[in-house]
Amino acid sequence: MDSHETRDAIRASVRALCNRFPSKYWRTLDAEREYPHDFVKALTEAGLLAALIPAEYGGAGLGLREAAVVLGEINHFGGNASACHAQMYVMNVLLRHGSAEQKQRYLPEIAAGRLRLQAFAVTEPNSGSDTTAIETTAVRRGDRYVVNGQKIFISRVLQSDLMLLLARTTPRTEVKKKTEGMSVFLIDLRKTQGLEVRPIRTMLNHATNALFFENVEVPVEGLIGEEGKGFSYILDGMNAERVLVASEAIGDGRWFIEKAVTYAQERVVFGKPIGANQGVQFPIAKAHTALTAASLLTEQAATLFDSHQPCGAEANMAKYFAAEAAWEAANACMDTYGGYGFAEEYDVERKFREVRLFINAPVSRNMALSYISQHVLGLPRSFT
Repeated sequence: MDSHETRDAIRASVRALCNRFPSKYWRTLDAEREYPHDFVKALTEAGLLAALIPAEYGGAGLGLREAAVVLGEINHFGGNASACHAQMYVMNVLLRHGSAEQKQRYLPEIAAGRLRLQAFAVTEPNSGSDTTAIETTAVRRGDRYVVNGQKIFISRVLQSDLMLLLARTTPRTEVKKKTEGMSVFLIDLRKTQGLEVRPIRTMLNHATNALFFENVEVPVEGLIGEEGKGFSYILDGMNAERVLVASEAIGDGRWFIEKAVTYAQERVVFGKPIGANQGVQFPIAKAHTALTAASLLTEQAATLFDSHQPCGAEANMAKYFAAEAAWEAANACMDTYGGYGFAEEYDVERKFREVRLFINAPVSRNMALSYISQHVLGLPRSFT
């Protein structure tokens, strides 16, 4: 089976599974602020969340392109892949930089669904987009690291067994480059004491939290890769994250386009379908064109990632363009529906809220543009 056939088969499998979780399921969860446990369980049992795990560890052994199909198709159907997408991109950090012992210990359990890895703790209240300014520390004491500090906007901690954490192991004043001295840890939340999790209510049903570490002990064997090299490992994971989130945005955009087209054909005003009006047609067509281009760019970024080639520029461009295109599609759909778009029963307002996040996170559009300006166009660095 070639790559196109594989992705078509994955797409069909995802849609078949999603048929068991229609729009009413997602509306109810959104209204009640509940996590989609049944949906994530079904994805896990189908082996779809283990797409990136090598076959030797019980996974499907597929690439980022295939993982992108899984998440994109969930959103295309009308669901919300953000509930489980972290396991996909966090997995890349473990796969590429974890030790043989760590892989053997955790990957089969994750693939089988006996362990959940959905939490990725990087962002902090005082650092924002400047990851090198994180203040959470991990100080080695014998066979353990002791962690103190705070994290903010960390989703799915209460729905995870494991969490990936970025902390500073060498003070910023003692390193030559500010990107040095940070390390990545795989934390077993089931055995962790001293971690306080405070849920944050947001406009999205993302199970988001603030974390407070007070003398949290992490065994030395929880360190991923080399001490002090964590920033580069996180960047690798962030490239995967940006590609996967771009695919989610594209899936959402396609959902909006299809909803808008169907409604524009059925809604009759002044004796004709509103879709006959260019003022309705053109915004939908423009958004569709942008989504098609974003899809090609995302495919390119995923292909580079899978072949272990540099893809920072492509990943940032894909995330930026896909988020913009999806937001354009969301507005075109909302305008097409008019007042009905604000009614919960049509799902437009729910997806409208969800897709707006992609403009800001993960990685805001201005940070993506800054990367492109500096690393692609060779313009001066815009921040220090």
